[in-house]
Amino acid sequence: MQRDPTTGVSTMSAGLIDFFHEATLRICGSLEIDVVAKDCLEFLQEFIPLDGISVHYYDEKNRSLLLLATASNIPLDVSHPSIPISLEGHRSFKNTKSTVVIYNNPEEDPVPMKIWETLGFIDKSSLVLFVNFKGTRLGQIDFFCKGRNRYTEEHARLIAQLHNPFSIAMANSLQYREIVNIKRLLADDNRYLRQELRQVASGEIIGAGNGLKSVMEAVEQVAPLTSQVLLLGETGVGKEIIANAIHYASPRKDGPLVKINCGAIPDGLIDSELFGHEKGAFTGAISQKLGRFERAHKGTIFLDEVGDLPAPAQVRLLRVLQEREIERVGGTNPIKVDVRVIAATNRKLEDLISSNRFRGDLWFRLNVFPIRIPPLRERKSDIPRLVLHFILKKSRELNLAVDPVLAPGAMEKLMAYDWPGNVRELENIVERALIRMRTGHTYRPLTFDEFPMDPPSARPAEREFPSGPKEAPCHLDDAVRQHIQEMLDRTGGRVQGAGGAAERLGIKPNTLRNRMRKLGIPFGRKSHRGTPGD
Repeated sequence: MQRDPTTGVSTMSAGLIDFFHEATLRICGSLEIDVVAKDCLEFLQEFIPLDGISVHYYDEKNRSLLLLATASNIPLDVSHPSIPISLEGHRSFKNTKSTVVIYNNPEEDPVPMKIWETLGFIDKSSLVLFVNFKGTRLGQIDFFCKGRNRYTEEHARLIAQLHNPFSIAMANSLQYREIVNIKRLLADDNRYLRQELRQVASGEIIGAGNGLKSVMEAVEQVAPLTSQVLLLGETGVGKEIIANAIHYASPRKDGPLVKINCGAIPDGLIDSELFGHEKGAFTGAISQKLGRFERAHKGTIFLDEVGDLPAPAQVRLLRVLQEREIERVGGTNPIKVDVRVIAATNRKLEDLISSNRFRGDLWFRLNVFPIRIPPLRERKSDIPRLVLHFILKKSRELNLAVDPVLAPGAMEKLMAYDWPGNVRELENIVERALIRMRTGHTYRPLTFDEFPMDPPSARPAEREFPSGPKEAPCHLDDAVRQHIQEMLDRTGGRVQGAGGAAERLGIKPNTLRNRMRKLGIPFGRKSHRGTPGD
């Protein structure tokens, strides 16, 4: 600042105007605060002693400073972005009236001392710009350099000129981060929704009228209610599909269906995933996060592999089931949730209870309506229809140019196998066979020679769920004929067009007609009490 010699009025020199203009362009040139810090470091080190810049957001609720960004020419420890401050430091931070404060010695104030200790850099001087926006203290920006007693009042006055641009940039950056976080949550929700819609639209539950008849009867009984459901069965039997069926047959079908694999999340993150967290609750929690239970409000949550929940999460889940409310990690206010819980496990929870790895009171809460899903070896009559279903599905996914056919004896091989991996293993075997059936420019029939045909004695020694009696084999043609006939019954004999049998089966109308001719299934005016099939 300079004074006009004739008027005595303070004026801004041309050099200071140029400085302010260039600095403002760099400060407001990006919504990413780390980019702003880097650009400002490159520019400002020409005007003041400067080795680095750190940007901190003030979390008043948790009385801490959250590290938003750093730009530095010297190594810093940024592994602890949440910096708690003492009551004394809190008062000092709130009561400071100056825009910029010089700290040429680390012992002068508890707040910058705590920041320097956390960043692993003590022997330094700093200029602290306290950032306020619309009457609220957002945080502070530290401009620092090596050594002590490096900064002067002239440096402080220069940085003070940049308060308004920095306050706008910091406020915009925080809003941008919140928008990005919301967009991520929405994308996550959309991904769940698309997945569910694909599963629902792609079809039926194979075996609903045969090997899974008792399961579907249980689904029909419990779906209209709000009772907890516990799905029991080995890995790969289709517990997730049954959970889908319960949800979409329930009054909650228009609400969200949120799924979580309890065994796939690290112990340290399970509470945050299930119940969410508040901003600043732990290192890296720079914004509020909604947990799966909140996102499932007015809908259903599917807890797969619930037997793998760690003990602390079991306690919190029990409270949710009892009180119908959650608390976010780092929060103090209970939040009411209206959620139906469907849990699933491939383990015997009674054994886990005996070994103190699962809470008995939680088991009683979950085990309101248990449904056991039989393994594939107990419902082998479903195998031909499952094979047909997977052949059609995988052929579309692999964009095969021909209709796969089975080699003689191929179905008998599949029927003789014990399927320790259940339906999931069968799906993988079909896909593998489809991939390998091409030899050069020709396609050979599916033989299923590529997987180990272990005898029943080669099953895993321990099964959580005992097997039942074997069922007689069924030929693929019979399964195909039954499957096509069911689709024609549902469509009133209509082969093509929207909602026709061909569309539901995922094949071309001409392909369907050819198969119907081979199998002796009438269509056109000869079918379905004279109703035209086309």
